[in-house]
Amino acid sequence: MMIPTSLPAPTTTQATADQRESRMRHKAQELEAAFLAEMLAHAGVAEAQGAMTGGIGEEQFASFLRREQANAIAQHGGLGLAESIFEAMKGAEGNEN
Repeated sequence: MMIPTSLPAPTTTQATADQRESRMRHKAQELEAAFLAEMLAHAGVAEAQGAMTGGIGEEQFASFLRREQANAIAQHGGLGLAESIFEAMKGAEGNEN
């Protein structure tokens, strides 16, 4: 038995466009996170300084910590770079058609 819904199902074209937009937004956020990770590295964030008393492991895994910190920053709005990248990607896609 089918239960009627109040909202019509999105058209295939709209669903595809939404998926593409979602992927573009995700890639833009990934790019911002990569940029932030590099900036954090150059700023000396999570450098092995014995602060975590992790010894040699601390030095080897500092880049993972920076990457996770950068991901968290980007996911919570970051610098606004992801939104600018997304808009540029969207505009470029519109110019291709």
